Amino acid sequence: MSDDLSLRLGGSSKRLHSRKFGDASNEDFAPNNVDLEKEYKASQSNVTTEVYEASSFEEKASSEKPQYKSFWKKFYYEYVVVDKSILGVSILDSFMYNQDLKPVEKERRVWSWYNYCYFWLAECFNINTWQIAATGLQLGLNWWQCWITIWIGYGFVGAFVVLASRVGSAYHLSFPISSRASFGIFFSLWPVINRVVMAIVWYSVQAYIAATPVSLMLKSIFGKNLQDRIPNHFGSPNATTYEFMCFFIFWVASLPFLLVPPHKIRHLFTVKAVLVPFASFGFLIWAIKKAHGRIALGSLTDVQPHGSAFSWAFLRSLMGCMANFSTMVINAPDFSRFSKNPNSALWSQLVCIPLLFSITCLIGILVTAAGYEIYGVNYWSPLDVLEQFLQTAYNKGTRAGVFLISFVFAVAQLGTNISANSLSCGTDMSAIFPKFINIKRGSLFCAAMALCICPWNLMATSSKFTMALSAYAIFLSSIAGVVCSDYFVVRRGYIKLTHIYSHQKGSFYMYGNRFGINWRALAAYLCGVAPCLPGFIAEVGAPAITVSDGAMKLYYLSYWVGYGLSFSSYTALCYFFPVPGCPVNNVIKDKGWFQR
Repeated sequence: MSDDLSLRLGGSSKRLHSRKFGDASNEDFAPNNVDLEKEYKASQSNVTTEVYEASSFEEKASSEKPQYKSFWKKFYYEYVVVDKSILGVSILDSFMYNQDLKPVEKERRVWSWYNYCYFWLAECFNINTWQIAATGLQLGLNWWQCWITIWIGYGFVGAFVVLASRVGSAYHLSFPISSRASFGIFFSLWPVINRVVMAIVWYSVQAYIAATPVSLMLKSIFGKNLQDRIPNHFGSPNATTYEFMCFFIFWVASLPFLLVPPHKIRHLFTVKAVLVPFASFGFLIWAIKKAHGRIALGSLTDVQPHGSAFSWAFLRSLMGCMANFSTMVINAPDFSRFSKNPNSALWSQLVCIPLLFSITCLIGILVTAAGYEIYGVNYWSPLDVLEQFLQTAYNKGTRAGVFLISFVFAVAQLGTNISANSLSCGTDMSAIFPKFINIKRGSLFCAAMALCICPWNLMATSSKFTMALSAYAIFLSSIAGVVCSDYFVVRRGYIKLTHIYSHQKGSFYMYGNRFGINWRALAAYLCGVAPCLPGFIAEVGAPAITVSDGAMKLYYLSYWVGYGLSFSSYTALCYFFPVPGCPVNNVIKDKGWFQR
C-alpha cells in the first residue's frame, strides 16, 4: 500500500502526516461498495485530501519550533517533549499520528517466520508457565490430565493469537491504532488504558516471580541461610525484606533492556531461546534422577475430583491456559506489525504456541510430580523444588547447578516481562501521550509503577494467582472478541488508513459523532463482561460475598464467555445497525475479503 495521503483539518493548511502507509493500493474504497466514496464526499465540506511530498510534515513542525525565552521553556521543549518532529502540531493532532504510531515502514519489517518461532520458544520457557501447569495439579488432576488440558487450552490460544495478529501483519499497525477501527478514534483509549493498567500489574508480578531465581543465585554464593541472616523489617505477612531485596535487584537489572528498540529486541529472544531449553531439560533430568526415576502418577492432593467436580476442575485448568494468554492475544499486533509478510506470523504461531507451551508445561508438571515423590510435598512452583535441592545438599555441584539454572530462568523472566508487558505498556502510552511519551519512556514508566504494586499478595497462594488470571480474562477477552468480529466479519479485512489517522467528521472511525465512540463496540463489550462480574466479585470478596453456583461457573469460563458473547453481540449489532466504511451491505450474508 502506498497512500501518500494526508488530511487537511478544518480547511486549514496544517498537514497531519506524510508517510507511506504500508502496502495498500491507492483505491480509497472497497470495490463492491463504490457508493461509499460519493457518500463520504457529500458528508463533509471541510475535509480535503491531498498528496504532497514526504518531508512536508517535518518541515512544518521544524518551522514552528519556538525560540527559548526562559530556562523552563528550554527544559520543556528539550527534555519534556519527546518527539521534536511534532513541536508545531497540537496535542490532539499528535495523538492521531506520530513516529511511534505510524505503520511500520519496510526497513523495520524484519521479523521472518523463524523469528516468531524463536520468540515463542523464548516466551514459553518461563516460571509463570510452569506455575500454570502446577495449578491443575492443585485442583486434583493428575499429571497426564493436566497435560491434556494444556494441549487443548494452548491450541485455542494459538488460534486466537493468529487471528489477533492478522491486522498487524497486513497493515503493520500496532494495537492502539488498529483498535480505532472497532472502538472508534477516541473510545479506543478505553481498551488501551485498560491494557496499560494490566501490563503494569503483570510487569510487577513477573518481576516478583523472578525474585525466586535471584534468591537462589544469592544463596548459592553466600549460603543457604542467607535469608535468615538478613533482618526482616518489611512489615508484610506475604513478603520479607530479603524477598523484596531480590525483587528489587531484578527490577534494577531489567532497566537497561527497556531502552532497546522493539525491532532489535528480537536478539534477546534468540539468546533466551538457546539458553532456556537446556536449563529446563537439565532441571527435569536432575529432578527425575533425584527421585530415582520415579514420579507421582496420581493426584497430588487429598481430594480427588469425580463426576461433575472433575469436569469443572478440567475446564478450570484449561481456562487457566487461556486466561494466562489474555494479554498476549491483545498484544499480538504490536509484534506482528514487524513481520516481513502476512504469512510470517501465521503458521509459525499457530503451530509453535501449542507445541512449545505444552512441552514447557509438561516439564513443569513432571518436576512437580518428581518433587512430590522426593519430598512428599505438592509444590506449586517447580522452583520450590530447586530450592529444596539446595537446602538438602549444599555442595559445590548443587550450588553450581542451582546457580546456572536460576540465572537462565531470571533471563527467561526478563524476556517475558519485556515482550508481554513493558513493550505493550510503552506502545500504548505512546498512543495516549505521544508528544511526551515514546515507547522507551512508557516502558520505564511501567517499571516505575511496578514498584507501587504489591505482587507478593497476589502470589501468596495459587488460588489467588488463578483469581488474578481470571480477572484479566474477564476484561480483555471481551475486547478481543469485539476486535476480531469487526476485522474478520464486519469489515472483511478492510481498513481505510487515511481515516484511521483522522479525527475529522468524515472519518469512518469517528462513527458519526464528535466523541469518536462506536456504541456497538461498547454495548458488545458490556455484554461480554457483565455475566462474569458476579462470580469475579464473589471470588475477590470471599468468604464475605457469595453468589450462586451458576454464576461461579460462568466466572470459571470467563474467557470463552467474554470472547464469545462480545463477538456475537457485535456482529448482531452491526447487522442491524451497519457501521460506516463497511465494504459489504450485509455482514452475515454477503461474501468477500477486502484486505489491502
